[in-house]
Amino acid sequence: MRRVPRVVPNHNGLGSHDSGRLVYLDYHATTPVDPRVLDVMLWYLRIAFGNASSVDHTFGDEAERAVTAAQGHIAALVGTTPRNVIFTSGATESANLAIIGFAAARRRESAATPLRIALSAVEHHAVRETCLELARAGFAKLTWLPVDCAARVELGAVEAACRAGVDLLCLMAANNEVGTIYPLEEVGRIAREHGAHLFSDAAQAVGKIPLRFDDWRLSLLSLSAHKLYGPKGVGALIVSPDAPIEPIMHGGGQQRGLRPGTVNVPGIAALGEACKLRTAEMADDESAVATKRDHLQMLLTDAISELVVNGDLRNRLAGNLHVSVPDVPNGAVVARLRHRVALSTGSACSSGIEAPSHVLSAMNLPESLVSGALRISLGKFTSEDDITTAAAAIVDAVRSSREVIATER
Repeated sequence: MRRVPRVVPNHNGLGSHDSGRLVYLDYHATTPVDPRVLDVMLWYLRIAFGNASSVDHTFGDEAERAVTAAQGHIAALVGTTPRNVIFTSGATESANLAIIGFAAARRRESAATPLRIALSAVEHHAVRETCLELARAGFAKLTWLPVDCAARVELGAVEAACRAGVDLLCLMAANNEVGTIYPLEEVGRIAREHGAHLFSDAAQAVGKIPLRFDDWRLSLLSLSAHKLYGPKGVGALIVSPDAPIEPIMHGGGQQRGLRPGTVNVPGIAALGEACKLRTAEMADDESAVATKRDHLQMLLTDAISELVVNGDLRNRLAGNLHVSVPDVPNGAVVARLRHRVALSTGSACSSGIEAPSHVLSAMNLPESLVSGALRISLGKFTSEDDITTAAAAIVDAVRSSREVIATER
């Protein structure tokens, strides 16, 4: 297989030492594709392009082997068995299949009884909106689990909700805005003790922190390739054998009938390779990323007065740095950084929506911190030069914004 030279992906094709280059610090929105992953994907796009369901020739055989291998790599990374892996177009489809499929199965058992769902107040829109739609249709009753000012969920609240009666508990593995990591092992134990099933949106966590699907007694878990150095448009849903779930699409019966349709072999092979690489490299990569994150945090806190770092600072994703500048609207800062540093004011899924972040609102942060919030996220391709360049640019943008605001008063 042809190997693509390993380079640091960079916007507009600019080299890592070119002046005026754009530093990419929006890894929570999407990650660059690892060149080794791209190499695998190209092989199955151009050379081994068979249909994995074609059983009459070797092109189909090779495609099927790629799918099987990918299931094994994903299972190894999240701590389950390969047969539990169902491929989808990404974490959003996985969340819909998990929640709507669970609701369909339960409605078949008891159509007169709405599904009881408990979910945290900071869930991703893919989970939040799916649950709300079921509730609007009268198919589910929702219980919201509150969070504290660091976006942490209290285990006592989880237990109380489960004790009151819950069919499905939804709790993300790590928050996509402030990076807080959630205690899935303990929550899984609580859910099972009360007869509830636990679904976790793990899109931001897979490949960044250890996960043990089977050991933690999860029922469903979603992930997406483009959050762990794979391509967009492919993901997976992990389904435990005892999880009641029905398909939400119908067709040729592929993937145990849960997700019919011709499988995306190039994307699946790439996802598998990405997971294999994360299994081998995650610990070292994330340790290095955390060191760079801490360096950037120090540079910003030393240079920007009144800067606030949000989230659980003792238990967050290595690449997450969520900050607020209370007296400066984040839009003003981002506008000055647009061609210098790629970062965001919130979740990429809500871009263009002029509304306060539901995550920051649920954390009950003051309005000044919400309006001044910036989500900075690093990854394995972030260099030390990126850190110093980005810090200088962010400090400059904040100072410039403050000067303009001062003259307008």
